[in-house]
This record gives sequence, structure tokens and C-alpha cells, in this order.
Amino acid sequence: MRIVLGVSAGIAAYKACELLRLLTEAGHGVRVVPTPDSLHFVGAATWAALSGQPVTTTAWEDVHQVPHVRLGQDADLVIVAPATADLLARAAAGQSGDLLTAILLTARCPVVYAPAMHTEMWEHPATAASVATLRSRGAIVLDPASGRLTGADTGPGRLPEPAQIAAAALRAAARQAAGLAPDLAGRHVLISAGGTREELDPVRFLGNWSSGRQGYALAAVAAARGARVTIVAANVELPDPAGARVVRVVSARDLRDAMTGAAGSADAIVMTAAVADFRPAGRSEQKIKKRGEPPAPIALTENPDVLRELVASRRPAQVIVGFAAETGEVLANGRAKLAAKGCDLLVVNQVGAGLAFGTSDNEAVVLSADGAEVKVSRGPKEALADVVWDLVAARLASA
Repeated sequence: MRIVLGVSAGIAAYKACELLRLLTEAGHGVRVVPTPDSLHFVGAATWAALSGQPVTTTAWEDVHQVPHVRLGQDADLVIVAPATADLLARAAAGQSGDLLTAILLTARCPVVYAPAMHTEMWEHPATAASVATLRSRGAIVLDPASGRLTGADTGPGRLPEPAQIAAAALRAAARQAAGLAPDLAGRHVLISAGGTREELDPVRFLGNWSSGRQGYALAAVAAARGARVTIVAANVELPDPAGARVVRVVSARDLRDAMTGAAGSADAIVMTAAVADFRPAGRSEQKIKKRGEPPAPIALTENPDVLRELVASRRPAQVIVGFAAETGEVLANGRAKLAAKGCDLLVVNQVGAGLAFGTSDNEAVVLSADGAEVKVSRGPKEALADVVWDLVAARLASA
């Protein structure tokens, strides 16, 4: 694949070296096109040595080859990482004052921006408008990660990890190569992932085996299909999916608050998290000790039914998907749960004995409220995610 890697003038430019390495080691030909100011952070010699390709910031070299047109026309994928507030604004305005912005005007392949900047710059209305404009034109703009920025500052604006950027960008290019459009462009999707924990005392909790892998796969695939992604993560120990805003929670009640707080702006909601049905009726403030006699029974109380609450308060045309981890009569249990919850789709999978929880693969049957069933054979969790988003996108398009 022929890739143009654009680099704009942010301190996170050094991380693009790792992104370049990942892309070249995967066998892709990468032409690095830095902005002139970005060379204050990483020099042209570094890019040339790592890519094995010439590096220039201007259209005035090799003029006979018309590089500002040819590089964009010939590319199968353009990635801009980091994408600063300035670069996003110039791209949204259609400016072409350097080689990179000129290429962005001529590229007809997927264009993926990985923003990185201080939180105040990311949250400024001007940047929000630039991002909205680019997304409306079909570009994929990944939301930045939250974390340590320059100096002592922390917050949203951190460049996503290079491996996550590469995966999102290559997935977007593969979709276009297969003739598939970014069908979630302009949509906001809300996903829950992981497993909730209900505290017994400062040391122990009631929990489950969910790792969050399926929810994170759904988030990564949605971002590659152009969506703005919010993921509510319950006790997940995985790298944040590139392009997703991650809200971290612990308990079922925490998850309910986060999901209902974000649901109002979501076009689609997917509840993959394994939410505890019950919690201890009381929490001990001290560690519960063994006392040489049988322990007192633990009284339980019901947790809120988050999926049912989301369905009850849904807004018009919102698509809601539930997940059901089942044992025994898997499909019968799933159909009963679909009827009880009232969601549009229910993804039913068998768990236990090494299935589903904590694995990189999954198999499931997607049940629809209209009676349809779609069986998904065992494969990567991203494959199941694609099937789910296919069904969601079709419902959104027909709403």
C-alpha cells in the first residue's frame, strides 16, 4: 500500500517515528511529508532514513513530477499524525500553503487525522468546527487520548498510541479498497465495555471475567468507519482504542450514570459490558476477617437494569444493541432477554470453558426485534464488530 504520512508541528511528532516503523515493517511504502515547522521537532534526515524515501516540505522540488498533485493522487491512504489545531484549521479551510495541505486537497483515498494538542486547544470552538467540517467531508478524525501532555498538564489532547493509529487507518483503507464507505461518518456511538465490580469491603468485590475486548473492538471498528466514539470502560486493562473518548467506571451504578449522561447525543448505543445484576446490600468499611466460625451470609440487592433504562428513555431513531452472555439454552435465553429488554438487536454468545471472556475471538448470533437472526462464526472480535455495525448502520440509514 502507498501511504503518505503527514507530520505537523507538535511535540508528539517524535511518536510518528514509531508509527512510520510500524507501517514500513508491515510492508507498506511510506512517503513522509512534514510541514516546515514540524522539522523543529524531527528533522528531514530522520524521516528519510526511516522511510527510505525522499523528504520535502515544498512543491518547488522535483517540479516536473508535480508532487503536490501526484502524491495525493497516487496514495492509497493518508495519515496525519500529529494533526495540530493549526493543521486541522488549514485543512478544513482548504488552504494549500505547503506540500502537505496541497496533498490533502488532491487525495481521493481515506484521510485519517490523529490530533494532538493541549486540552484547551482541542476543546476550543474553532477546533471543534474544523473537526466537524473535516468529518462532514468524509475524513476520519480520531479523538485524541487523555493523559500527560507537555509540562505538567494532563487531559484530552494526547496523541493516540502509534499501534492504535496504524490499526485504525489501515482498517479504513481496507474498507475503501473493498468498496465500503465510512457509513458511520457523522454519527456518535456510545459503547460500554468490561465488567463491573461491586465492593464487599476495601479489598474484595463481586465481579466477572469480562475483559472489555469485544467492546474495544467495537470502538476501534466504529472509529475506522468514521464514527465519533465514546466508550464507558468498566475495569478494563487494555490500551485505549484510537479515536475513542474513554470514560472509566467501576460499579454498575457508576456505569449507569455514565451511560445515561452520554446517551442523549448518541445515534447508537451498544451495551457490551457485563453488568453485575446484584451488589452487596452493605459495604464493610473494614476488611472482613476470618473469625473461626462460618461467615455471615452476604445479603444482595438488585442493581439497576441499565439496558432497559436506556431503552425506556431512548430518543427517536436511536439504535440500541444489547449483549447477552449465556450458558445452557443460549438462543432461548437470548430471545427471552430481547423481548424483556426491548432493544433493537441482541448479540447472544455462549460463555464459559474458555469461550468469549478474555479471548481475542468470538462467535455469536445477532437477534433482531423483527425476528431476524444473523449467525457470526468464530473469528476475531473485530469481525463480529463489523457485523454489528453493518446492522446498526442499515437501521440508521433507514430511520
